[in-house]
Amino acid sequence: MFVGLHERQLDPKGRLALPAAFRPRLEPRCYLAFGRDKCIDVLTAEAFEQVALDMLEKVRTGEMTRNEQRAIAANTVEATIDAQGRVNLDEKLRDYAGVTLGSRVIVSGSFDRVEIWDPARHERNISAGTEQIAGAGA
Repeated sequence: MFVGLHERQLDPKGRLALPAAFRPRLEPRCYLAFGRDKCIDVLTAEAFEQVALDMLEKVRTGEMTRNEQRAIAANTVEATIDAQGRVNLDEKLRDYAGVTLGSRVIVSGSFDRVEIWDPARHERNISAGTEQIAGAGA
């Protein structure tokens, strides 16, 4: 399980140091993919394989379009974690998530995956989720 929130900085080459607590489950390789709500998903190889199988089933049953499947498959990157615990976020992924070279990012655990966020977008999503948890009478 991945939990917790970490602030990080993308370096000028697009590399991001993953939190030490997350590395053992992700090393030596992981997958970076378009996530929901315009974040970047970081998945273990096993988790990504399950996501891909689930996606294929959703396409088969009509719950997902083949174009969505294609977009995710075409923009997913297999990443190797370097000796400093960094992964490279390629330009397509950075553009999708709205993060730029040298910018601050949020690295957040989301149980079965790690998510990389633009800080302002992450704050909006967390605030909305917190309000939903609190309920209408809060």
